[in-house]
Amino acid sequence: MMLMYILNLFSVRSAKFISRKQWVVAGADDMFIRVYNYNTMDKVKVFEAHTDYIRCVAVHPTLPYMLSSSNDMLIKLWDWDKGWVCTQIFKGHSHYVMQVTFNPKDINTFASASLDRTTKIWSLGSPDPNFTLDGHQKGVNCVDYFTGGDRPYLITGSDDSTAKVWD
Repeated sequence: MMLMYILNLFSVRSAKFISRKQWVVAGADDMFIRVYNYNTMDKVKVFEAHTDYIRCVAVHPTLPYMLSSSNDMLIKLWDWDKGWVCTQIFKGHSHYVMQVTFNPKDINTFASASLDRTTKIWSLGSPDPNFTLDGHQKGVNCVDYFTGGDRPYLITGSDDSTAKVWD
């Protein structure tokens, strides 16, 4: 059986399940985030999240949080237990923020990939990045954590036609 949601007339750039709430969440080019119950197809929440296209949403593995990133160069932390209020804004990139992802081994940190050619590592509760990975010659489109082993590896993919593994 396939469920279909009519979200809007704009491109949806990122969508995720929030299984513990039975929701799907999607961010789109109209700058809105939409939340639906995937069992009933009821709309849970719709809100304007950014001032430019939303590129990515990432769901925290245990807390009632979701990150969104955008062409407005911002990353925002949303708390759905507080009515989807924005509880923190992360500034530091100088171009579109293409992707954000939580660190599965340290769920208080996350990584962001940007067309400013950098990947930044952030901590929840701190407005400034912990550090910046600078090594791509063009914009960084994606980032992910390696979940096996003891070392905190990251992989990034870039418009410079490379994928880099970071230790």
